[in-house]
Amino acid sequence: MSGHNKWSKIKNKKAVTDAAKSKIFSKMAKLISTASKQVNGDTSSPILRAAIEKAREYNMPALNIERAVKKGTGSDAETLETVTYEVYGPAGSALIIEALTTNRNKAAQEIKFILSKHGFALATPGSATWAFTKEQNEWKPNTTIPLSEEDGKILGVLIEELEDNDEVQDVYTNAV
Repeated sequence: MSGHNKWSKIKNKKAVTDAAKSKIFSKMAKLISTASKQVNGDTSSPILRAAIEKAREYNMPALNIERAVKKGTGSDAETLETVTYEVYGPAGSALIIEALTTNRNKAAQEIKFILSKHGFALATPGSATWAFTKEQNEWKPNTTIPLSEEDGKILGVLIEELEDNDEVQDVYTNAV
């Protein structure tokens, strides 16, 4: 049978892992570029250092990090802005979605589309953030909501699809 040798199996596995790495690296590059633009390329600033450390946690190559820092300080740098969306998920669990985008409208429509596919919609600003406290650029839940196994699966699929979106940086939830 053709296509069933060891090399084709390795090639297919490598393609999957490379695609996942590429998605993560592009998210990290956006994050670094935005931080670099905010601090004018000063690598000693806490904002840029935190972004670089986060990229290093994912084993992002140093060359890619340098390129992202230069991209943020260049005159042709895109204006990326951070947008926070709030959602109520299965069983009343609260979700906070942080996105980094050049086009707010496009990002909002993509997130709305993903949510509507799963039967959810965006909540009004402030309606879900009360359940969280922002500490060191991360949202920590004040209270947690236990989910049934079925609701947990629905939430897992929703979060996975949101994180697959290029513009979504992080998704936080108070579900257990």
